[in-house]
Amino acid sequence: MSNLREECGVFGVYSPTPCDVAGTTYYGLFALQHRGQESCGIVVNDDGVFTSYKDVGLVNDVFTPENLARLGEGNISVGHVRYGTTGGNDRSNAQPIVVNHVKGRMALAHNGNLVNSGELRRSLELEGSIFHTTSDTEVISYLITKARLTAPSIEQAINAAMNKLKGAYSLVIASPSKLIAVRDEHGFRPLCYGKTEDGRYIVASESCALDAVGATLIRDIRPGEILVFDKTGIRSIEDHCGKAPHTLCVFEYIYFARPDSVIEGCCVHSARMRAGAFLALEHPVQADVVIGVPDSGIDAAIGYSRQSGIPYELGFIKNKYIGRTFIAPGQKSREDKVKIKLNPVSEVVKGKRVVLIDDSIVRGTTSARIVKLLREAGATEIHMRVSAPAFTNPCYYGTDIDSKENLIACKHTVPEIAKLIGVDSLGYLGLESAKQMAKGVNGSGYCTACFDGVYPTEIPSAPMKNRFETKISENNKE
Repeated sequence: MSNLREECGVFGVYSPTPCDVAGTTYYGLFALQHRGQESCGIVVNDDGVFTSYKDVGLVNDVFTPENLARLGEGNISVGHVRYGTTGGNDRSNAQPIVVNHVKGRMALAHNGNLVNSGELRRSLELEGSIFHTTSDTEVISYLITKARLTAPSIEQAINAAMNKLKGAYSLVIASPSKLIAVRDEHGFRPLCYGKTEDGRYIVASESCALDAVGATLIRDIRPGEILVFDKTGIRSIEDHCGKAPHTLCVFEYIYFARPDSVIEGCCVHSARMRAGAFLALEHPVQADVVIGVPDSGIDAAIGYSRQSGIPYELGFIKNKYIGRTFIAPGQKSREDKVKIKLNPVSEVVKGKRVVLIDDSIVRGTTSARIVKLLREAGATEIHMRVSAPAFTNPCYYGTDIDSKENLIACKHTVPEIAKLIGVDSLGYLGLESAKQMAKGVNGSGYCTACFDGVYPTEIPSAPMKNRFETKISENNKE
């Protein structure tokens, strides 16, 4: 129940024969909806002819049966669900983007943020490039098409463009005849592929999307790897592999990914259970019941319960029909929004000492309202345990973690935060425990910069704001 917003999700299909790749992509995007609720899109490639549709909204709202039918059949499809950490929330920034260039067409979907996007955009603009969006994705597309002028193939153009890209990017790209999956050298964002029984190859941000379309997970795309799918089979280009430490965003396990996904060989549900067990060891307390804040706090709550021996109960009922488009008509209504989304089960918490598990505390306002609900429902004590370390630094790789001035942990001590949100005690997951929650699988390392300030790459020297989405008066102040 954090104030954080999700990542983007990417999906791709390569089929040896023409089929309903749009329908497959639709179900894949539906499974990835948790990664982005602002906009979505699908591009279908039928023997080099690209047909696309994208718009602002959820997958099942944007893709009506009529819109899906218009996409037709094809061999290749690329899909995307978006939450934008950079670029405005409008249709122009919806993905995938389609680029027409001298060597053909290309559709591209991207998850992540570049840390040198501003620098690259400026350089391209000075060379005459004209941008139609404010997203990093278009910057990447220009670099690829520029490299394609001299490169013998689209995959070699991507390989060359990667030399200039810094930051987080998991890409799914369609050329006239190929589907290509790309992951940045650090492996910040997850990307995997699988295969269906009828021979279709599927690329997705998470394995849960493979499950949704009946595909079997084969493996994760390696950090720095370019994987090419075409009529000749599968080819891997590993020129960028091993160039940087593997630093998967640890928050994929804590919050972003679906519990039924397997990332880097580790089930997300199991990782969250371990985080809860670590919390019980690090922050024990005498209590009557353990409850979790839906949805990402539930797995950790179960882990805490099993480790501590304190019974787990369903403490909240979540209204799953309240989306991000919910509009509260006034200030009072906005304050009561939590009441509409969450309702405590009074029978579970009344007269009880409660351990409350949540995935994070960002500004503290949502946590305070949840605690207030439990008090009103009759909880006598509330001991909050957070299955992540405290946020003390912004993220530059695609997670919507605010600037330091808006992070409660940058202004207050743990006892002060406990008092502000109204709990009897507060405990955060230790940093080393966060690194250990999925340890031992595939030798992965993790990015924990939002917790410890140790960034795997250089960071932008200026705020990542696009001048076209900033008022003239504000630009002049800079």
